[in-house]
Amino acid sequence: MTIKTLLFIAGMGATAVASAQSAITVAVVNNPDMVTMQKLSGEFGKLHPNVKVNFVTLPENELRQKVTTDIATSAGQYDVVMLSNYETPIWAKNGWLMPMAPTADYDVNDLLPSVRKGLSYNDKIYALPFYAESSMTYYRKDLFAAAKLTMPVEPTWTQIGQFAAKLTDKSKGTYGICLRGLPGWGENMALFDTMVNAYGGRWFDMNWKPELTSAPWKNAANQYKTLLTQYGPPGATSNGFTESETLFANGQCAMWVDATVAAGYLADPKTSKVAANVGFAQSPHEVTKAGSNWLYIWALAIPKSSKHAADAQTFIDWATSKGYIATVAKAKGWVAVPPGTRQSTYANPEYLKVAPFAKLVAQAIGTADPTKPSVQQVPYVGIQFVDIPEFQAIGTRVGQIMAGILAGQTTVDQGLQVAQTFTQRMMIQSGKAK
Repeated sequence: MTIKTLLFIAGMGATAVASAQSAITVAVVNNPDMVTMQKLSGEFGKLHPNVKVNFVTLPENELRQKVTTDIATSAGQYDVVMLSNYETPIWAKNGWLMPMAPTADYDVNDLLPSVRKGLSYNDKIYALPFYAESSMTYYRKDLFAAAKLTMPVEPTWTQIGQFAAKLTDKSKGTYGICLRGLPGWGENMALFDTMVNAYGGRWFDMNWKPELTSAPWKNAANQYKTLLTQYGPPGATSNGFTESETLFANGQCAMWVDATVAAGYLADPKTSKVAANVGFAQSPHEVTKAGSNWLYIWALAIPKSSKHAADAQTFIDWATSKGYIATVAKAKGWVAVPPGTRQSTYANPEYLKVAPFAKLVAQAIGTADPTKPSVQQVPYVGIQFVDIPEFQAIGTRVGQIMAGILAGQTTVDQGLQVAQTFTQRMMIQSGKAK
């Protein structure tokens, strides 16, 4: 007797069989908030028992590579993909994404305006935000107090370097600072781009000529190298966002400059050994504040190649909704909810009560202006990226070069010259520069 016959005898017709077998594949990055999403997906299953969700969870660089390849070739491997405000408008313009069509009770108007804009193309929204972030400075209040140091609300990179020198105690396994060193346009370059901006630099002049050998780039690169090679942990080129977050949470870093999304994780005693002593300040600036803190959005979208678009939309509605935020709050506490997406979150007294960083994060996200990423005039949009298709390859290669500088494989001047030559060649091949 066949399985289909047994199901029929049990009262399940062909329609029920097909419905029970409906499945979507969701590709997400392995950051803690996305791991939480996967753990809580059983709640989605209770609401939608006929939709099975299969997760593909990958490190950031690997996720980008696989998703980009899949979506550009219309392979159809994924029904929901995690992408950012870099890919969304570019891929929407290419016709690779389906426009979002959330249910009426989703409340799109509750999304922060800058977040909605970052995920839109031609006034249509093509992805819904899972969380949004800027960057900020985390520091150990206990270590600062012991060293009689005071962290300014708006520190400079020069001050950060001075603090790192005084707070490094390698004999105790404490490093003055942790920063991303793992190569990748969305890893080490996300942080380093803001350093370049803070030192007054830019990627391109108004004729799309690269400026990677300019004084601001060299100043930023020298400071970046000094911080990580003298005051940072060993193996810095293996540390991306997740690794650095773990180092700080375990008490091995006196300071860390990175994404605001980590604030909840670091302030939660269940996940952070230093929760009681973590302090918060704005991302460092130097000669200018323009472009010194980023705006980045991790969002969920539906590839045009998806064969289960309706079910994919249903899942995205759930994972980015007010209801999902409430589900996380119930399961893990308000301090752990995905931040940066909804106005209602920052108006919620329960969240504000446990999130001392909330107003600072909202200010950082609100003041980050991707249309003015540099104190100089630029032909592009984006603070820690440039909104052109070529940037993914350019940022990846320059990230590798920056890792080589940290590893001592090349000097700052030599490395930046190689980066300049590569970027110039890419821009000439694209037709944007002569």
